[in-house]
Amino acid sequence: MKKILVTGANGQLGRCIKDAAASFPDLEFVFVSKEELDIENSDLLLDFFSKNSFTHCINTAAYTNVENAESEPEKAFAINAEAVKNVAISSKENDVVLLHISTDYVFDGKKQTPYLETDPTNPINVYGASKLKGEQYTQKITEKHFILRTSWLYSQYGHNFFKTILKHAEAGKPLTITTEQTGTPTNANDLAKALLQIIAQDSKDYGVYHYSNGGETTWFGFAEEILKQTEKLKDANLAKTNHYRTFAARPEYSVLDNTKAQNKLKLNYIDWRESLQSVIKKTVINF
Repeated sequence: MKKILVTGANGQLGRCIKDAAASFPDLEFVFVSKEELDIENSDLLLDFFSKNSFTHCINTAAYTNVENAESEPEKAFAINAEAVKNVAISSKENDVVLLHISTDYVFDGKKQTPYLETDPTNPINVYGASKLKGEQYTQKITEKHFILRTSWLYSQYGHNFFKTILKHAEAGKPLTITTEQTGTPTNANDLAKALLQIIAQDSKDYGVYHYSNGGETTWFGFAEEILKQTEKLKDANLAKTNHYRTFAARPEYSVLDNTKAQNKLKLNYIDWRESLQSVIKKTVINF
């Protein structure tokens, strides 16, 4: 039986993997939070790996606050790069297949068509740079890796754009959302299933892949669809802007091309609007 370590178990993706695990009874899971296993501690990590017989590790632990990363780059790189290096070393030394999550923000957003895995990376903020460094460590240290870049991740768990829009709409607060960035909202539940499918099918096609939901929109378009599907659009105080200032630079276009993941890993992807419906059904909304 395959035995999978999942780091960052209390984050939204970790929690979605817990839910998805029920559909994979032939897989054994060990879920650990940062409090239970600090991946920044290399000695502790090596000891933990050596005492368990993992076949796979899904590293969902990450520093994800794009804005704060600009003012605390050391912390962002410590978690998104140096800690990933530790996980890669432990995986390599114990012959564990590493599945690592990365981001569309490794690109600069200057392209006008969906990004391929082979396109040059050029992050324009600290968060993107720290995630790219984590990718590079993984690729350099261990051959047995799957790096899945995803985009605009949201779910019924944790703090994310989807839940923020619902919270503000419920409170009657005005929402001014940018139209400056185009990407693809991705349901973390879909990503969780994709990760477990890769493991279940015992794929050996290691490398970098893109996985997101299908289609594209702006953050304003995403907010509008959330309110439309929850039947709160006409009552919401929603406005668009093309001059929304942020501390961190953001790629203007970061849609990911999923063709490689479909062809090599046989992963299906759902249109983001359709997938949004399933998250809304999972979310308790008290308007």
